[in-house]
Amino acid sequence: MKLILASASPRRKEILSRLIGDFEVIPSDAEEKTEGLSPRDTAETLAVRKAESVFARYPGCAVLGADTVVAFENCILGKPKDEADAAKTLARLSGKKHEVFTGWCLIAPCGRASGAERSEVEFNALSEAFIRAYVESGKPLDKAGSYGIQDDKRIVKRYEGSFTNIVGLPEEQIKIQLEKFGLYK
Repeated sequence: MKLILASASPRRKEILSRLIGDFEVIPSDAEEKTEGLSPRDTAETLAVRKAESVFARYPGCAVLGADTVVAFENCILGKPKDEADAAKTLARLSGKKHEVFTGWCLIAPCGRASGAERSEVEFNALSEAFIRAYVESGKPLDKAGSYGIQDDKRIVKRYEGSFTNIVGLPEEQIKIQLEKFGLYK
């Protein structure tokens, strides 16, 4: 059975390629707006929507959807609107802990499974100069929470949970699901 990744994220594509060699990338056009849900439920709901959107067009395939949400003080920090927003978010997270939830959903003709993984991240204290240089690099502009744990080792002091969950796809959990669906060998 063919597997489709319902995401344009290069990070998700890279993680999934370590698990399964042959899959197609077809980004979802699902609505990404949610209101009143917890960060965990938001991540899972968006992953389900993405997978369902692509599965509706390719019902004979298996479809994996994912969405990552960064939560600080129970508020969701999305992708930054611009460089100023990214700098503000990084300053807000500097020296503090936050949560990262990646929702996932695997749908195939034989069934479906979904969930959300949680990791906790503590930032180092970031200087204004570091934040400015990092933002000017452009790296935080397409990432929830305005950072990528893999971008620079000076950002994160420590983390608990799955590293790949923080990057955007919980490799360990996805491997389990692919095995259950007979897609991982």
